[in-house]
Amino acid sequence: MVRLKRAYEQPSSEDGFRILVDRLWPRGVAKADAAIDLWLKEVAPSAELRRWFGHDPEKWEEFRRRYRDELDGNAEAVEELRRVVAGKDKVTLLYAARDDEHNNAVALLNYLKASEK
Repeated sequence: MVRLKRAYEQPSSEDGFRILVDRLWPRGVAKADAAIDLWLKEVAPSAELRRWFGHDPEKWEEFRRRYRDELDGNAEAVEELRRVVAGKDKVTLLYAARDDEHNNAVALLNYLKASEK
């Protein structure tokens, strides 16, 4: 089971193994308090793509396409994430974005689900 959660929300026992999937550490979150088990910044969008997207919902579909292309070209990091997820009962992908519907963690989870089929 993989779920999503903002990195700013309190850690919970329901989270299971917590993976930060952002390239940048969330502002104002102390590493000691974050309860992050793994920071996989390699699966995050490139800095260029992140800046271009700027969390603009109107760019969402194009962002997803470009991010999917980046993930396709980054098989090693994607496989590392798959291995970690496969070995755990519960995994939570953490992200910093305010928008719960248009962020890289949503796109990443959709990518993982689509490529399982």
